[in-house]
Amino acid sequence: MELYFIRHGQSQNNAGWDNPEYKENPDPALTDIGMEQARHLAIFLEKNQPITNGNNWDFQNRRGFGLTHIYTSLMQRAVHTAAFTARGLPQVGFAAWKEIHESGGIYGRDDESKLMALPGKSRSYFDQNFPELILPEGLNETGWWNRPFETEEECQERAKQFLADLLTRHGDRKGQPDHRVAIFSHGGFFIHLMCAMLNIPWRQAFNGFKSWFLLSNCSISRFDIRGEDMVITYMNRTDHLPDHLITG
Repeated sequence: MELYFIRHGQSQNNAGWDNPEYKENPDPALTDIGMEQARHLAIFLEKNQPITNGNNWDFQNRRGFGLTHIYTSLMQRAVHTAAFTARGLPQVGFAAWKEIHESGGIYGRDDESKLMALPGKSRSYFDQNFPELILPEGLNETGWWNRPFETEEECQERAKQFLADLLTRHGDRKGQPDHRVAIFSHGGFFIHLMCAMLNIPWRQAFNGFKSWFLLSNCSISRFDIRGEDMVITYMNRTDHLPDHLITG
């Protein structure tokens, strides 16, 4: 199995990071820059979807990606980003995977509603805006979140469970074609996923440093999981974006 972790395009919260007057949105949309990043990414993946020679290990995807599955978080910045790629590759399955959302979930950010649970988008929202997206059966009009704020410890356990579920769904099977899975997710979840993959403590580095795996918006990171081996093939790839669209 090849796993491609793709971070969403620039969100309103990303753009307002250094602005002390900006008030964070619990479920921010893409900015104009984020939309443009998502378009460039989709064009790149569509152009390079066909695999021209699959006999050798193509560790830089010079001979194509050959994606077989596309999954997205249900946070709107991820869904909007993923939809550009999914619409360019209509032959590839496009489904929501609720458990790859950003750490914390959907929660209040201002003083009065700090860490208060919020609902997230409803089924009708997704049906209207992303009719091609396969939704979880239990999603209704009350929204997809509606649970307490998620702690970092809970997020780490979620990342471990996601890896187990991913292998159950898409791990290599004898006599079957390899799966090449793209997930559209978030920077905070990526850190927990890396810690789960490497079996290391959450953000703990030597001499008491806090570790961080930096991802740019709409970057691609690739992991090859075969047999007993997990290879970090590349991380934070952004050569499909022009310089003016590289944002963190």
